[in-house]
Amino acid sequence: MTEEEQAPESVDATNKSIIKAVVLLRELGRHPRGITATELAQSVGMSRQTTSRLLLTLEQTGLIGRKGTLYSLGYEIARLGRLADPSTGLTERVQPILDEAATDLNESVTFAIVNGELDYDVVAEGSSSRLLSVPQQYIGHKYPLHASASGKILLAEESDEKIEEAFPEILESFTRFTITRRNDLIREIQAVREQGYAVLDNELEEGLFTVGTAVRDVRGQLTGILTANGPGERLRTGRLPAIVERLRRAADDIAKAMI
Repeated sequence: MTEEEQAPESVDATNKSIIKAVVLLRELGRHPRGITATELAQSVGMSRQTTSRLLLTLEQTGLIGRKGTLYSLGYEIARLGRLADPSTGLTERVQPILDEAATDLNESVTFAIVNGELDYDVVAEGSSSRLLSVPQQYIGHKYPLHASASGKILLAEESDEKIEEAFPEILESFTRFTITRRNDLIREIQAVREQGYAVLDNELEEGLFTVGTAVRDVRGQLTGILTANGPGERLRTGRLPAIVERLRRAADDIAKAMI
């Protein structure tokens, strides 16, 4: 038998049904209160028949649950999630991208994973030569949504009405530059949506300037946030457009690495 005859039938050994099932699981994660099979099929662009077949199989494994006509992630997903480190593997894939961007910008660059509508975790950081003595200064830290570039990117995904519901009229102050009025925050987020990036200027810590951009999957969903961090005198200059462009290139590379 020749080598050609011994070769697999197809070079592409991926299982299309499994890929489609993962797409459904990811979309279900965006609907914690549940979603119907018809709505789910429309959201992911699959036929109703294919969606129903996959949902039945996933339900039998415990990966999804069903209450009436509404489907949501199941107990088995929660169990597996507790066994997994969300940054394992992913950090290894994005770290070279962060290191390269940090070297090009000569500033610290961080990557955060979006966990939900109003939640994120900083899981990786690339440091410039200026910061080699203080590695991982941002990883694992939580920052207020109204006083962080990552938070502003996250809020830009929500409607003004949702922001109004989520925040009191007066917000916590960290410096004399912090946005402390809800209406001012909404105007700031509107600007973020329009310009496509977020800026934090002395609002969390005096002297700290941060630029943030979105990392999106192939469907345009926000999956992560990329930021460059440094002193205002270095970043608050004519460098800003170049910094934003470099972050956007890195964000595109990270999106590909996350597939």
